[in-house]
Amino acid sequence: MRAIIQRVKRGSVRVGEEVLGEISGGLVILLGVGPEDSEVTARKLANKIVNLRIFPDQDSKMNLSLLDVGGQALVVPQFTLFADTSRGNRPSFIKAGPPDIAQSLSAYFARYLRELGVETGEGEFGAHMVVEIINDGPVTIWLEMA
Repeated sequence: MRAIIQRVKRGSVRVGEEVLGEISGGLVILLGVGPEDSEVTARKLANKIVNLRIFPDQDSKMNLSLLDVGGQALVVPQFTLFADTSRGNRPSFIKAGPPDIAQSLSAYFARYLRELGVETGEGEFGAHMVVEIINDGPVTIWLEMA
């Protein structure tokens, strides 16, 4: 499982004119699922993300977690995080998880974030989404969990 996390002031995801998820501060999580990923992988990644100390404390040092600041999360499924560009100019996505597994694990990941106490919005798996991100910092971190 792979994630690009961005600390944000605001984020939203739309399909057409419908806003599916919107947050006013916290993390936008672009989430890719691989073929070997499981609910165990999803829980490990979610726990890592909510406990990363990437929010500023009173001294402006990155010392607080998403849980510490009461931030929100916006999960955007993104199979393109598994793009293989090693040959040619057209990315291959054969290393991405099968759609049925990836959709299920993306939804599980978002539900688990809620269980951890994080207000969480979601994009729509397989849809053409418009994602708006107002990055804060900027702080952008790539994570991979096996």
